[in-house]
Amino acid sequence: MMVSTATRAQNEAPITPPSATGPAATPTWTTEQLITSTVHDAWLLSGKNEATFFEMVKTLAEISAKNRDITLPDTKAAGQRMGESIKRMAKADTDQLLYVVVDKAVRMTAHKGPVPAGSRSSKAK
Repeated sequence: MMVSTATRAQNEAPITPPSATGPAATPTWTTEQLITSTVHDAWLLSGKNEATFFEMVKTLAEISAKNRDITLPDTKAAGQRMGESIKRMAKADTDQLLYVVVDKAVRMTAHKGPVPAGSRSSKAK
């Protein structure tokens, strides 16, 4: 798969979370690092800061939703459900990829659009 120079540069550009402030607000990870980090590695990359870790999870959720072409509900209840799912799955195995945890939570929480007429397979009928 060919990756454009702009995409590669974007993936390698450090991300500064909105929660970061002051002189310590230097980016601590790139998108590529974040996608390939275990739960434990991501926690260390966050500087063991909950607000920064939340920004990392939010970034991964946005990537997952975009890649799957799904919309996440914009409600407090859905956010809490998703957050609790992520916490539970992440604590169960800190050596799993954080992206896998977040992607699963996104799929469980997401609103998919209606199935267009005639798009179901014959096996589903």
